[in-house]
Amino acid sequence: LRAIGDLDRWVQRVVYGQALPRDLAGIRQTLARMPELAALADAMEDGPIAERLRALPPTADLLRLLQAALAEQPPATAGRVGLIRTGYNADLDDLVRRARDAKDAVARLQDAERARLDIPNVKVGFNKVFGYYIEVPRAQTGKVPPEYIRKQTLVNAERYVTEELKEYETLILNADAQQLAMEQELFQDLCAQVRARQSALRALASLLARLDVYAALADGALARNYVRPRLDDDFRLAIEGGRHPVVEETLAGATFVPNDAHLEAADALQILTGPNMAGKSTYLRQVALIVLMAQIGSYVPARSARIGIVDRIFTRIGASDAIQRGLSTFMVEMMETAHILNHATRRSLLVLDEIGRGTSTYDGLAIAWAILEYVHNAPHLGAKTLFATQMRGVVDVLQNGPHLGAKTLFATHFHELTDLAERLPRVKNYHVAVDDTGDAIAFLHALREGRAERSFGVHVGRMAGLPPPVVDRADQILGQLEASGAAVPASLDTVWEQLEPGQSVQPALYLDEHPAVTALKELNVDGITPLDAMNKLYELARLVQDPDRTVAR
Repeated sequence: LRAIGDLDRWVQRVVYGQALPRDLAGIRQTLARMPELAALADAMEDGPIAERLRALPPTADLLRLLQAALAEQPPATAGRVGLIRTGYNADLDDLVRRARDAKDAVARLQDAERARLDIPNVKVGFNKVFGYYIEVPRAQTGKVPPEYIRKQTLVNAERYVTEELKEYETLILNADAQQLAMEQELFQDLCAQVRARQSALRALASLLARLDVYAALADGALARNYVRPRLDDDFRLAIEGGRHPVVEETLAGATFVPNDAHLEAADALQILTGPNMAGKSTYLRQVALIVLMAQIGSYVPARSARIGIVDRIFTRIGASDAIQRGLSTFMVEMMETAHILNHATRRSLLVLDEIGRGTSTYDGLAIAWAILEYVHNAPHLGAKTLFATQMRGVVDVLQNGPHLGAKTLFATHFHELTDLAERLPRVKNYHVAVDDTGDAIAFLHALREGRAERSFGVHVGRMAGLPPPVVDRADQILGQLEASGAAVPASLDTVWEQLEPGQSVQPALYLDEHPAVTALKELNVDGITPLDAMNKLYELARLVQDPDRTVAR
């Protein structure tokens, strides 16, 4: 198959009258491989591949025509001579022979004239202005015979022509043009005969394309130790030792860490947590790719795989905007998510990565939670109104869509979402393991059951090369945020318990209130004397410098 090119494209160019000589040469080269494929079919056991090989359309007559008519190495364009093989057309061969004889005669003329005239320096030459000529040095012009016709005078020589040389010139100069015209006519006739067989050639191109795909998948399966998946109509998805087919190939000197994937009706929705760079997105993509490869008939990168057939694979991975349409990254994310929720069915596979990260913490968390709940047990969510005013379109989808229950992989950094495993029976938590026992963290890339305890974002920043003062300050702020609870809610339940209907929430931008601010709020301005006011102001100024001090009320 390596010697076979893009047959369909070559035939298309012939059909539309755009064929070049090398397009026909490619068709000829492809047809020349068909006897070998037919021989393979005879040697194979009965089966789908053998049946396809035995169904090769007959093209031997067209191959013989192209082999007989087209030159072995035709020029790149039809505007140059040399298209047609010698022996295909008698008139063309006669024209080429006469032109060749004329050129040979001109080549012999120089030696003949030198001997006949006894002038050693006689030359026969050619230029585009005067054509062929015989050049005689000026000192020897007295030996020139009467049949020489002067054509051009130079400083040291005279140039002449003869009637015989004119005939040779006419034959030689016209021969190329005549040969080109004849070859182009024969070439167009060849194209017409190929065009008449376009149906058979296109059927052959389609068959060869399928064989090429089968051979490529088989070669990849053998070289990379893929296994044959089991496909059935069950809901279950069970992959043992799954690997990402692309990432595995790009690892230089490293071994890909395989992971299992189990999705059943009882736990069809998996929430995946863990730090950046730990392999969450790779895991999501590899599951989707394994399902896709299995359903196109390929072996898959795993120890074993049982695939319950899915109708579609929906993905929401990565971040992108559409500036030309005036759409932000978050809006694009919401539109794509709405499309998934509107079109997915229970037989779909949903792969969702970091939904809600493009907006504020509470809004993003609320959207992600509502989506997970909808996928789990819609038809009616009884959705809260926390983000209804900002995300009305998404809420409409969440409230009015059909029941899903689809197989879903949901990666997130909202660790609060892992509480859903305790509230929704078909939700299960998984995390990507990290070794943080030493001074630095090590990503194990292995999937484990349960939730991740931390995201290790500051550690990843350090690994990426952030300046040490930035990393140290981030670590300090992270500790303060975790201690105060100002950045995120303690759990999902506390969010809704603290809200009134219609209330909208934004996370706090600052930490706990400064003692000086608290003291100012408690100060009774109406009942204080000017002297006391000066004393209080003095104490507040000192409190700003030393927050641990106390101020008299």
